[in-house]
Amino acid sequence: MASLDQLSPPGTGAPSPARRTLRREVGLIGLLWASVGSIIGSGWLYGAQKAVVVAGPAALISWGIGAVAVVLLALVHAELGGLFPVAGGTARYPHYTFGGLAGMSFGWFSWLQAATVAPIEVEAMIGYAGHFGWAAGLQNADGTLTVSGFVVATALMAVFVAVNFLGVRLLARTNNITTWWKIAVPLFAIFVLAATNFHGSNFTSHGFAPFGVKGVLGAISTSGIIFALLGFEQAIQLSGESRNPRRDLPRAVLGSVAIGTVIYVLLQVVFIGALPTASFANGWAHLAYEGMSGPFAGLATVVGLGWLAWVLYVDAIISPGGTGLIYTTSTSRISYGLSRNGYAPGLFERVDKRGVPWFGLVISFVTGVICFLPFPSWQALVSFITSASVLMYAGAPLAFGVLRNRLPHLERPYRLPLGGVVSPASFVIASLIIYWTGWDTLLRLGEAILAGYVLLGSYAAYAIRKGLPNAPRLQWKAAQWLPVYLVGLGLISWQGQFGDSATKAIPMWADMALVAVFALAVYYWAIKVALSAEEIEHNIEDVEVVDAGGH
Repeated sequence: MASLDQLSPPGTGAPSPARRTLRREVGLIGLLWASVGSIIGSGWLYGAQKAVVVAGPAALISWGIGAVAVVLLALVHAELGGLFPVAGGTARYPHYTFGGLAGMSFGWFSWLQAATVAPIEVEAMIGYAGHFGWAAGLQNADGTLTVSGFVVATALMAVFVAVNFLGVRLLARTNNITTWWKIAVPLFAIFVLAATNFHGSNFTSHGFAPFGVKGVLGAISTSGIIFALLGFEQAIQLSGESRNPRRDLPRAVLGSVAIGTVIYVLLQVVFIGALPTASFANGWAHLAYEGMSGPFAGLATVVGLGWLAWVLYVDAIISPGGTGLIYTTSTSRISYGLSRNGYAPGLFERVDKRGVPWFGLVISFVTGVICFLPFPSWQALVSFITSASVLMYAGAPLAFGVLRNRLPHLERPYRLPLGGVVSPASFVIASLIIYWTGWDTLLRLGEAILAGYVLLGSYAAYAIRKGLPNAPRLQWKAAQWLPVYLVGLGLISWQGQFGDSATKAIPMWADMALVAVFALAVYYWAIKVALSAEEIEHNIEDVEVVDAGGH
């Protein structure tokens, strides 16, 4: 096999001068801030309040478990991102190791989660803006958008797309500026609340873990904890536009997780500590105070820090806006990757003179507008995005295990220590997080997965029938474990303890043990039936991989 640095676009000895490609103009700070900017979004504005209602002060344990899970997944992605510096990376790893069917599936999971994040960030912006009189009529009482709210939301999505059309260099600079603000404001809020209103007794006065283990674990998936911490992969999605991906990607991925984890844990601590005792006098499940629809800003007002509340209301526009901006970028790059692998029409690969995949941006805009139609609450949509996101991430540990097994001597800019332990552990934890979202959420996710199979499967069948140059090789045998995993996890969820509609037939702890054993069995089964080393090399060589110096 040729080294990765020697690989050229399929069917050519070198990139064609006439063919426009993504430009490699993003440095380490741009990659780092792309990930941090997507981690620090509406999650910090709502996550602490949602988590404490579900788990009580034991939400701190939920954040700790969530952080460990995300770190394990990030470590796996750090090695893969340095190994394969390609646009839309998370959508491609399963393609390399399990062939077309698995690649198409995980590519759809990746696109699905990315495409729905920007709309939820817009809804968070509008939700906080409801504090102002001029924006009071943008949402209905149930949190869905009014007609005027729909118009404003559509306009905000159009702004995201317009900034992206100006090119990746301007996008990186814009995101760098907003991310500095997004880090500074929560840190400032942490300092002010801790210094002026902190009551240590809040952590124990109504019990540290009033809802027990189920509350702690449920908060991880349903209150926005995982949703808040995810986003590190944005650097990987932009790796095709990185100046030095082999050096910068691992640093950006791991650095962003570290920054995000510290900020979110401190936010949870000061939120609990600053609450007036009257606000949870009836128990954490009935937490209530004036202005709680904008949790941190409302809290600042209640404790007499009105000036801080105004800063937070402004941040409620900037933080979700920055995250929505970068996820709009990510969605277009994922669709670019899907097209490169032959799962979507070649139109998604078309780039304009600035190197921007314009059709993917248009589709991300249309998808966002569709999501603005009457939809579930912020928290319900967060649960859906969490399950789709973690399902997407679950493909990376599997690909990692296969590559370590089939191509152990491949040069790795970052080699994960104890990878043989971390990889299966991260797959088990990913499976548990998906399970904890609950049966109701997984049922909706299953419907979305089926819709993806209809859309992408139809195009793949057309491309194969017509003999198109990029027609995918589905390689069913290597993906035989995938339907078993999806259906099996769904059945356990249906019979398990999480979700209002679950039967609760499997006892607590036994359900999680069953998920863990099932996930390990699938992990080693997948590695056993994965593509051979020669087939993996062939799949890699079919995808454009350029060296760290760019074209």
